[in-house]
Amino acid sequence: MKSPSLDNQVIIARDLWKIYKLGQYEVNALCGVSLTIAKNEFTAIMGPSGSGKSTLMNILGCLDTPTRGEYLLNKRVVSEMSENELAFVRNQEIGFVFQVFNLLPRATAFHNVELPLIYKGASKKEREEKVRRALEMVEMEHRAHHRPSELSGGERQRIAIARALVNEPSLLLADEPTGNLDSKTGQEIMKLFHKIHSQGNTILLVTHDREIADQAQRIIFLRDGKIEDEIRKELK
Repeated sequence: MKSPSLDNQVIIARDLWKIYKLGQYEVNALCGVSLTIAKNEFTAIMGPSGSGKSTLMNILGCLDTPTRGEYLLNKRVVSEMSENELAFVRNQEIGFVFQVFNLLPRATAFHNVELPLIYKGASKKEREEKVRRALEMVEMEHRAHHRPSELSGGERQRIAIARALVNEPSLLLADEPTGNLDSKTGQEIMKLFHKIHSQGNTILLVTHDREIADQAQRIIFLRDGKIEDEIRKELK
């Protein structure tokens, strides 16, 4: 596969290190990781527990900072952003999907999906239109007024994905999105990710499951804080 132009990169990471100090000891969670993620690419980061994949995801999601190295998101140097700019990026440029769903238990599915738009200050009309579109995307419009306790695990994850998509982010980050689901439901969620990807979205997925990782067009293997290998392929 021909390497994409740097002009087309959503993510450019150069020599990322993350070092934690535990008393007099240092733990290297990331050791010089460099990678690029192109627009409309579906990439999986795979590795065992302790490989550094969650640390890398947190840095790429602007939830943490590297000890050293450079990270550009949409051609902007993240370390040069103010706290307000970082908050804007986390709310509007990145969509997060977590293993544990992170839905408000007393809020309806509609309101859970609506929250990022409320933080953005969107009008009621804009919120209603965007939430409806996001729920349609994940095929959950019929469950809009149900609370999380009334939904199955797969349905809750669909709502979480709709919430991640509602601001039309340039990057969708999914951390073990099938980890709390049975295999059948997990495959249904992966089909949904393929649908989202086919509509032009950029997806970065973290997993320890090779069967899940194999469904991406690119797999980055992480071990001991370093990129060990990489596979690229064309999606069917």
